[in-house]
Amino acid sequence: MTYVNGMVAAVPAVGKQKYVEHARMAAEAFREHGALSVVECWEVDVPDGKVTSFPMAVQKKDDEVIVFSWITWPSKAVADAGMEKIMSDPRMSEENNPMPFDGKRMIHGGFDVVFEA
Repeated sequence: MTYVNGMVAAVPAVGKQKYVEHARMAAEAFREHGALSVVECWEVDVPDGKVTSFPMAVQKKDDEVIVFSWITWPSKAVADAGMEKIMSDPRMSEENNPMPFDGKRMIHGGFDVVFEA
């Protein structure tokens, strides 16, 4: 069964190119370590909420935008093995590919796909 890692983060609006470069390098590594696909999305229409919302969840600041991304894997076992390899991949080190956003405010999780149309 397909497995998905999802992520939402707030990124400085002026840092779109830097984020895309970071994401491209990461996507290449994820694909080499077993991911089927990597999708990165840049905010276009993400409203503020009154009770909850993407901006509230990541404590978005006025000069930031929301990014929404996901990685699909053949299974959770492949994802777990791939993520372990990613942690030791030199391309993913802070020196070679620093996160262009505050990772402490990122939310992420893993999900089994129950339906796809």
